Amino acid sequence: MQEAIDFLTNKNPVFREIIEKYGLPPIPKRPQGFETLVLLILEQQVSVDSAKATFLKIKAYTTCIPETMAILPDEEYRSLGVSRQKTKYIKILSEAILNKELDVESLASKSAKQVREELIKLKGIGNWTIDIYLMFCLQEPDLIPLGDIAVINTIKELLDIHDKQEMEIHAEQWSPYRSYATYLLWHYYLSKRNRKIIY
Repeated sequence: MQEAIDFLTNKNPVFREIIEKYGLPPIPKRPQGFETLVLLILEQQVSVDSAKATFLKIKAYTTCIPETMAILPDEEYRSLGVSRQKTKYIKILSEAILNKELDVESLASKSAKQVREELIKLKGIGNWTIDIYLMFCLQEPDLIPLGDIAVINTIKELLDIHDKQEMEIHAEQWSPYRSYATYLLWHYYLSKRNRKIIY
């Protein structure tokens, strides 16, 4: 991490300012596997806190494994606070694992590109979900999730870049530590708003 921080603070003083003001960012870690993918589906386009509350309801109600989630009736999903669309996505994921179309365990031994190619085939799992899985579960050091609203808003605010393509080009200079740049941007975004997230 120190190596990444030194590299980034040399690239752009804005990273040093974030650290001076708010300290070092937490490095998010989550276990690999089905449960985390379900949680990430729940986190799409809603706050982390509300997704976590729904996820904990599911875990209190049933075992969060593909065998159970594939056959849980839609109305039970609804009563747990899962939207119709996300219910569909969780079932697609569960069935892909049960049908051996996806081997979640094997993702750890694959490149980021291979992981993306496998997961993107599943409806409901887009680039944001894959980026976060790669960063949080597989500790991929060099990703910037430009599907993340907090990342986009922070780049707009701190670097005055408003076009997504320009953001991507600008972020190339942070390689091979773009994930760490992302953790710093999130850290700034949350700290400024006095919000704490337990990943």
